[in-house]
Amino acid sequence: MAVKGIDVSDYQGATYSTKGFGFVFVKATEGVSYVNPKMKVQADRAREAGCVVGFYHFLWPGNIEAQARFFVNRADRRDHDVLAVDWETTGGRTTATCADKDAFIRAVQKLTGGKQRVLLYCNRDFWLNRDTTSFAGDGLWIADYNGKPGQPGIKAKWLFHQYTDRPIDTNLSAFADKAALVKWAGGQSKPAPAFPGRAAFGPGKSNTSILRLGQQLVKKGYGKHYRVGPSKDWSEADRRNVKDFQEAQGWSGSDADGYPGPETWNRLFS
Repeated sequence: MAVKGIDVSDYQGATYSTKGFGFVFVKATEGVSYVNPKMKVQADRAREAGCVVGFYHFLWPGNIEAQARFFVNRADRRDHDVLAVDWETTGGRTTATCADKDAFIRAVQKLTGGKQRVLLYCNRDFWLNRDTTSFAGDGLWIADYNGKPGQPGIKAKWLFHQYTDRPIDTNLSAFADKAALVKWAGGQSKPAPAFPGRAAFGPGKSNTSILRLGQQLVKKGYGKHYRVGPSKDWSEADRRNVKDFQEAQGWSGSDADGYPGPETWNRLFS
């Protein structure tokens, strides 16, 4: 099943839901002066959810080398994060040329030593009517709000299709599963250990799975309710820490009751 994801800017804040998504692309910079003030917390939220993370730069005409350096230096990037250039009409009603777009992609590739994937983001009109080189770096991220996820209405090969902006910019990838996406991005997919089943957790339970759960919660920064540390014996501290993690995924109600199910387990260990 193809992997879905979202892209966010400072407008979305730091509490967006990651449920059901395998990747999150975060706006990092624009021109040579703007840095998204929420970039780091937005990226951290995606990382905590086990999502593949990407950063994009909103391109303005001119100063291409300076824009590329600004983007690479300011993006909160790590190894295997995806980078992208957002090529569209600016707030000043100006547009970078196709040559600017190509030069920016090549500059970012050079600055990162070719160690990170660099995408082109543009809408269908730009791709069909303004692009003259068909150069998209390591892949095309195409926007076409046609109500047909995975069918952006172009003949060119694409990797990501932004198919709607309601209630948030949502994308469908061309990757069969998350492992394939992770591999393409340059990382290695490390599957979560097998979920031991819901019956392993709860009052009166004692086993190594509870200890393993607690250790991973501490590792991910969700161990504040432990007074001493995790153990093999289920405790209220375990439940409260799990609940904190679940709520950080944007879940509520029965999805955030403090008892791990398969989705909680997989996200925690991804």
